[in-house]
Amino acid sequence: MAKILITEDEDSLRIFVARALRLDGHETVEAPDGAAGLDALTDGGFDLLLSDIRMPVMDGIELAHKASAAHPALKILLMTGYAEQRERADDLASKIVDVVSKPFSLPDIRRAVAQALAA
Repeated sequence: MAKILITEDEDSLRIFVARALRLDGHETVEAPDGAAGLDALTDGGFDLLLSDIRMPVMDGIELAHKASAAHPALKILLMTGYAEQRERADDLASKIVDVVSKPFSLPDIRRAVAQALAA
């Protein structure tokens, strides 16, 4: 299965998503913001970055740009609850697999991750 980095500032959502993906057999590492996520990426070996767009310290857009530059083979899936944030991700079209809209159900995020890993 895959090694997935989850960056999300909302603790309950980050824990919920990590638990669901671990039930699918994935290994997860969690970070509360983009800066911590970027630090975690230096350990390497990740198959997927699943990141919220709107976070303190470093947002998901900046994280995606930096992660893609440092790890070109890394698949990136973004999450957002804000329509205008989704539009900000348009310049990342060649670097990300998709943007998942919040709120989402457990089957929705599991399906999105499976599709991102298969892409």
